[in-house]
Formats: sequence, structure tokens, C-alpha cells
Amino acid sequence: MTREIRIIDADEIDEALSRADAVDAIEEALRRGQDVEADTPRLFRALAAGEFLLMPAESPDFAGVKVATVAPHNTDLGLPKIHAWYLVFDAQTLRPAALLDGTSLTILRTPAVTVAAIRALLRADPAGPRERVERLAVIGSGPQADAHVRTLAAVLPVGRVDILARNPERGGALVEALAADGIDAHLSSRDELALADVIVTATSSSEPVLDLADVAPGAVVAAVGAHGPDARELGGDLVRAADLVVEARASAYREAGNLLLARPAEEWKREHPVANLRELVSTGIERRVGAPAVYAGVGMSWEDLAIVERILRNLPSRDATTEDGMT
Repeated sequence: MTREIRIIDADEIDEALSRADAVDAIEEALRRGQDVEADTPRLFRALAAGEFLLMPAESPDFAGVKVATVAPHNTDLGLPKIHAWYLVFDAQTLRPAALLDGTSLTILRTPAVTVAAIRALLRADPAGPRERVERLAVIGSGPQADAHVRTLAAVLPVGRVDILARNPERGGALVEALAADGIDAHLSSRDELALADVIVTATSSSEPVLDLADVAPGAVVAAVGAHGPDARELGGDLVRAADLVVEARASAYREAGNLLLARPAEEWKREHPVANLRELVSTGIERRVGAPAVYAGVGMSWEDLAIVERILRNLPSRDATTEDGMT
């Protein structure tokens, strides 16, 4: 008998998991001992309009794989850069359990990981733990820019939000949407960057959009938009000067252009130790006075599965029996 696979759409994902709960799911996985360095490498396959991306992962209860397409030029067409589906299986029988809207999952997962890193870096401030963002600057105006602002505001008090957008019309629309939900958002310029204590870069640019001279001493920077070893959002001077955290050293040395274009992987390994996300969230790191702190993310397979498990746990069961005994 063919088993029906549950299809979980964007609305059900939103119903099952809040932004704050998504951050908690990531932090919980890390504190439980998630081995970020052993995560399965992402699999890439070039396409005419971009690339396929496959992200398999396994936990004690589930195995899952996200199949995504990345089309960089979609942003010029007003379309999402990433489309995806996530297929999850029972870990013991490997029977399909559910199919989830992977695009919505990615928009939920990516800022959850970023915010877990930002919160831990603020708590490691050399002047003492911080639980508030006085001024947030976001470079970018797409779905991830929006999601990062909202996720950060869901877990920490956030003061003024400055949006820096290549497209003023899109930037203005984002500011309007955020302001409508009570967020103190403004369309801003590079001159305002030095006033921010937290900066997020969420762009499709492959060239640096942020350099050391743009950043206040001690600021926290999260770079999440660049994909691949030949693309970066951060200037090499900023990365080399920073207290640096990556999701995992193994994945960063394979595909994080923000690191690899600042200095070769072998030099990072040999002379410049880099902390990973598990170390940051589980035990914290020691930050230097006056040095920026940089989190550079590329996306990892375990993160999606951690969010999917929490979604499945929270969704109402569909196994209830009807009055005539049919399910």
C-alpha cells in the first residue's frame, strides 16, 4: 500500500514554529552536541540559470534532504533567488514522512542561525554581556533582509533599523513593511553604518559591500548573502581584523568566499584559528576590545533538519481516527 506523504506548506510552517522558536531549535541542537564539523558537505550542480543544491542530513529520528535551486539573476526579475523543497524520512525505516516548502524553511532557518550567532557574540562583548541591539544596519532589501530584521527583533530588543538597499524602491517597500509592524526602520546610506552596533549583509553581491573602515570598533557583523568560494560581501581587511566565527571550519574552508578571498584556507588553518558556531553558542568565545566580531555563514544541512524536527514536533497529528473508523 502506498503511504500518503504529508505536504507541509508555508502557512503550516508559520503556524508550527515562530521565529524565536526557530532560534531556540538551532541553539538546542548545538548545546546537545551537534557535530558541525562532521556535517555532510553540500552538493552542487551547475545549471544554465544558476545551480542545483542538495543538502542531506541525519539525526536519531529523521533523515532529510533539501533540494534547492539558486538563480542569482532572479533578484533582477523580482523573484526569489532560492526555491526549494525538503523531503524528510523516518530514520529507522527510511519511509518518507513529509515534504515541506523548502523556500519558507530556508527563510526561517537562515536568520535563526544568524541570530543565534549574533546573540552569542553580543553576550561575549568585552565590556560585559549585552541583551539589546541599539542600532541595526542591514545591507540588502530582499526576503532574507526582512527575515533577519524580524527574527532579531523577536529575540532581542532592537532600537533603530537602517536599511541600505541598491534598489531604493525595494528598500522603501521593506522599510514601510517593517514600520507597519512597529519596527523603527529607515532607509539609510553608508554614512550611517559606523553608528550601528550590529550589521547584517544579506545581498546577492559577489563583491564586498562592507569594509573595515565602514564598521564601528567592537561592532558585530553577520555576513549571510554570499555563496561559493569566489563570492564575498566583506572586504578582506574586515575579515582579517575581526574575531571570526563560522558555522563550521570544514564548510568555511570549502566554500566561504568571505574567508578564502581574505587569505588562503591553509593559512587560516595554520596561523589564524577560527571558532565555529557550536563553540560560540555552547561555551562562548573571548572577544578582543575594539575588534569587530564577524560571523560568516554559508548554510549547512544539519540546520534545516533541526528546524524540520521542531516543526514536525509542533504540528498537530493527522493520525486521528474518524467516526466511521477510517483515517
